[in-house]
Amino acid sequence: MENLEKPEKSETAETEETPEFKGKNLEDAILHAEHKLKLPRTEFEYEVVTEKTRLFGLGKEVVIRAKVKTFGKSGDLTAFLDRLMNVFPLELTFEVKTKDDIDFVIFGGADKQILLWKDGALLLAIQHLLNKISERKVQVDCEFFRKRKEKSLHDYTLDVARRVSDSGHNEILDLMNPYERRIVHIAANQVPGITSESLGEGFLKRVKIFPLNKHPR
Repeated sequence: MENLEKPEKSETAETEETPEFKGKNLEDAILHAEHKLKLPRTEFEYEVVTEKTRLFGLGKEVVIRAKVKTFGKSGDLTAFLDRLMNVFPLELTFEVKTKDDIDFVIFGGADKQILLWKDGALLLAIQHLLNKISERKVQVDCEFFRKRKEKSLHDYTLDVARRVSDSGHNEILDLMNPYERRIVHIAANQVPGITSESLGEGFLKRVKIFPLNKHPR
């Protein structure tokens, strides 16, 4: 009879997915994980991999695997943000709203403008973090940043796309994150005969805008 059991992951694959941390005892190993992950122990799960005596009996060594907990409900996200705000070096408030399968986090507070410095770099970094630990999609906002950002980028892309349509020459935009690239692709394709593609690897990529009848490469 055919064996229908799922094959177990190899120890090598498991180690690659979940980092290991060592210490002279369990507490020391957990402290090591807290330091490397930059999170309190309440925010990650761990399991003991090995517990052994070192060579020649020179003390013990405990090895654990630890991974960041994921959050599947807005209540979990709120609890995480409450703890984050307690240690965050800014005076901020937040409100979590849920619509369909997306959690929206709206920030306020005395230091909210700092979130918007350098084109919202810190605000978008927080969004990136929340999406890493949440099973649901998370969008963050502050002072209608997203609406203003989307309009500005949308209008800029339309100008570029029309210029490309008139000249027939490709144009390559500056590095952008996935959220920005999505706005650019939507706007570029609103101009007849014009399309776009992302270039490069990694989180930040450039976007090329070019005529449909011209090969993109």
